[in-house]
Amino acid sequence: MAVLERSDLEASPLADLHTIADQLGLDGFRRLRKAELIDTILGESNDAKEPDGGPEDEDEPRPRRRRSLRVRRSGAAARGASDEPDEPDADSSEESTAGAPAAESAAESTDQGDGRRGRARSARRGSGRERGQQQSDTASEPEESAAETPGRIAAGVVEVLGNGSAFLRVKPPEPSDEDVYISAAQVRRCELASGDRVTGPVRTPRRSERYPSLVRVDTINGASADSVADGTRYDDLPCAYASERLALGSKDPTLEAIEWLTPLGRGSRAVIVGARQAGKTETLRKLLDAVRDREDLEVSLVLTGARPEEIAQWRDGPVAPAAALSLAASADSQDQAVERAVEAAKRLAARGGHALVLIDSLDGLHPHAARKALAAARNLPEGGSLTVIAAAAAPLGGETTVIALDVALTSTGRQPILDLVASWTLKPELLVGEDGAAAITKARAAAVEAAG
Repeated sequence: MAVLERSDLEASPLADLHTIADQLGLDGFRRLRKAELIDTILGESNDAKEPDGGPEDEDEPRPRRRRSLRVRRSGAAARGASDEPDEPDADSSEESTAGAPAAESAAESTDQGDGRRGRARSARRGSGRERGQQQSDTASEPEESAAETPGRIAAGVVEVLGNGSAFLRVKPPEPSDEDVYISAAQVRRCELASGDRVTGPVRTPRRSERYPSLVRVDTINGASADSVADGTRYDDLPCAYASERLALGSKDPTLEAIEWLTPLGRGSRAVIVGARQAGKTETLRKLLDAVRDREDLEVSLVLTGARPEEIAQWRDGPVAPAAALSLAASADSQDQAVERAVEAAKRLAARGGHALVLIDSLDGLHPHAARKALAAARNLPEGGSLTVIAAAAAPLGGETTVIALDVALTSTGRQPILDLVASWTLKPELLVGEDGAAAITKARAAAVEAAG
């Protein structure tokens, strides 16, 4: 039996206070601030245990005794109370992981999962606008919320923040005051990823909230949310060789050589290989610049084992990295950063979207983790596609495209720096046709003859 003390209550999280108030039978306790709720709990406990006094008791007041209350909370109840609070409380921002400061820091952090130039830049600029938004899981009260704003349906693109919550950008990629907040619980339940196109009813902001909140997710990428949740696992979906070429449209000599002599497609499993100082990172940067503005492609960037100076340059660029780990990071940390980005891209591809993950580089990962990341790339005839382009010292095996760079060409400033003899694409005829494949073979033969 535990005696309720003010110090104990003040040190308890709001979810525990709600549980105590519920067992005491208090009405409207979810609308009280924390301090008011503690006063109410102590008052109810004292009143419940104070004996009824008659006239003869008035001259001898008896000290109050606090009511003993057994508080039983199972692990599931504790998790439910913390993950899906019924209503945000103005005094609970310190206990909640979904407060406005978390949204601000997540928008500025490299954990922001997800990568198109507009999304990354808008997340940084929009963090100030998102301050003050009290985040709650509105899915637990759909009837009340729907009644507040009947018939209002929001549609937009999901942008997941580093703290697990998200915003529905109604005018992507830039943030606006019309954006809709999505709780972390709904993100987890529906397995939302940045780039998902979502629709659903919303409710108006409550006290201390700036943005409206999504009541529930109705559709994800045009399909029913229920059917998406019950869909086949990504790894079990049928796949095929890449058959749609990824056009780069760049005037850079090296990118032109890559586009036509080692073509990339939606679903390609590609590595950029070469000796140190061969230009792998710079080539990856140029590839990112060539595809960053494509509306049909969700692009994310992961830096692992990078130089601190390179991380600073990437962060100042048009597309902020979803994760950026320096060469001091452990292999386990690098494995996890790459896995998070790849898993988000897999969810998007399984729902019919097209994702591209750029990794610089795979060298610091454990060999199995590196192969797993590369193996995630595939073309899904019944869905979308996931393309992985990564820098590495040497091919890992299982690639569909190898882009080899010549350090001798790079060091002398000659272009293109592609080592055509060591570069190749599996089944290029699916991407550039039979004539294009024949031209590649002819160009490679000429390169071999020139090298001999």
